[in-house]
Parts: sequence; C-alpha cells; structure tokens
Amino acid sequence: MRLGFALACGLLLTSLTVVAEPVPELRLLSEHPVEGMRGGNLSGLARCGTELWTESDRDDDQIYRLDTSETVWQAETLHIDVPTVPESGLPWGLKSRVWGASFVRGGDLDFEGITCDAAGNRYLVSEGHAAVLQVPPTGPATWLKITPMLVREARARGLLQHFNAIFEGIAVNPAGDQIWLAAERQGRGLLMIKRKQTVWDCDGACVLLSEAGQEMQPPDFPHAKLVARDFSDLSLYNGKLFTLERNAYQICRRDPQTAEVERCWSYATGLLKDKNRRYPQNYGLEEALVIEDDGAFIGVDNNFGPRNDGEVRPVVWRFAAPEGGWSAKP
Repeated sequence: MRLGFALACGLLLTSLTVVAEPVPELRLLSEHPVEGMRGGNLSGLARCGTELWTESDRDDDQIYRLDTSETVWQAETLHIDVPTVPESGLPWGLKSRVWGASFVRGGDLDFEGITCDAAGNRYLVSEGHAAVLQVPPTGPATWLKITPMLVREARARGLLQHFNAIFEGIAVNPAGDQIWLAAERQGRGLLMIKRKQTVWDCDGACVLLSEAGQEMQPPDFPHAKLVARDFSDLSLYNGKLFTLERNAYQICRRDPQTAEVERCWSYATGLLKDKNRRYPQNYGLEEALVIEDDGAFIGVDNNFGPRNDGEVRPVVWRFAAPEGGWSAKP
C-alpha cells in the first residue's frame, strides 16, 4: 500500500515537473566601431526617424548623431546647453559621491540612456541626479518636472540605493507623454511616469517591478558565476517594453504596464564564442539597445578598455530579429 502510494506521488510529481525552455540565441550580423566620441563610453542608443543617436556618460554638454554609412560609424557632435539640474529627492550621500566622482572621471550628469518620441524630441536620463533632460529638434534643452514621489517610492521599494546604480535606461512612447525608467541593480526595477498638466507623475504606483537576487552568467562567459540581476537599457517597440539584461547577456520582452516577462532572447553566443570579442572585465558591458522590425542594435560601454583583439573604440553590434519576429510567442 505504501509502495503504491509512493509510486502514485512520484508519478504526480513527474507530471508537474516543468522543463524550462532554452532561451533562443540571436544571430550576429555585423559590428561597427564608433569613431569621434570625445568621452567614449557609449551608454545609450536611440532611433530618431532615420537617424541613430547616442550619448556618453562622460559628456555633459553634447550628444552624438551616428553616420552609419560605412562599417566604422562616425559620431557627429551636437552641443547642448544644460540648465541647472532640478532637485530629485536623492539623498545627500549619493549626490556627494557623484559630485566627487565627476572630478576623477568627468560627467557629473552621468547620462546613461537616450530615447526619442515621434516628434524628434530626445530624452536623456541622468544617473547622477535621477533626472530626465529633453532635447528638442530646435530650441533649448529643459529638464522634465518630475514628481518627487518617483524617487521616494523607488527607494521605499529597495531601488536607487547605491552609488552608480541609479537609472540606467529610458524609453518613451511615440506620443511623448509616457516614460519608462530602468533602475540598474541591487535591486533592479522598472518605473513609469506620465505627462500631466504641469508635472510628470506616476499613474498609480510609480514602480512596476522591484527585484533583487542573482543569476548565473552564460556558460561561455569565462569563469561564469552568480552575479546581480540588472537592467542596462530599455527600448519600446510595437507597444512592448524590451529590457537589456547585460549580466545575463539577454534581451527580454515585457508587458509595459506590469513589467511581466513574456519572452527572452540571448545574445551571448554572438559576443562570447569568438574570444576576440571578449573584454577582460568579469561582468557584462552592454549599455545600449534599439529594437527594430528586422533586428536589434546593442552597444558597449567599454570605458576605453581594450577587448582581446585590442579594439578600444565603442562598438555597436547588429543582430537579426528572431525567427517569427519580436512578437512571436514561446
């Protein structure tokens, strides 16, 4: 009787066992070193109409349009006059560390993401000050008036706790009235604000997702180990939010209202199988993402550090869209 009961339990458990589907790999199509960025450190990427734009987290007064007509892309400078940064509610300790670091590495604003709306406005997120700068096609740049509840709620949920781990990515909808922000790590999170009459405010809760924990680096990563879950950029495509998760070397499609994961794709094979493309750092360096119909652009912030083949310029890789497109179900 006991044996029969045990067998029945075993069969039941077996029937309930779920085998995780392997994450499909994206196919690498091309790579493009970027020339002409004064501060290097390519830390974001955006498609604005037919143009690609980027910024450096070491440059406070300029962004770059990318001439992509050749294999090596040329960065063309657009100067911006940045007004005084508004108060965001970050604690004095974090802000003082940003101020001190700017004397060593440059970049007090620490721009870590760029995105565009359908009108051609560019939005840059400052990690150093937890603020968003709008750069219109013509006219002066201005800081968005964002509710202090954004930072307050984020910190209450365990986000924005550590220096150099604040906002790392930004996406805006085509209408330019809704913004998503990515909190980087320890813990990582996704937040959303909407443009109201006089201020950018939360639509209910500011925080869509807050999570900590670790995950394993890909098997092809040298001496793979457990590392902190992170977000390093965002891209909005066809009404879905895509997250760049560099420590796991993957892109995930998420519901823009709940941040729930719908599907993920890995880019590990494209960047790690060829040892020449590897960097000596013991963590991922990809900080720029653009999702389009026929593929994805992923860019690296290598801090002027050479990879194994000696390349020291920032690099953007082009990956093919997955079979069935970005909207395909698992």
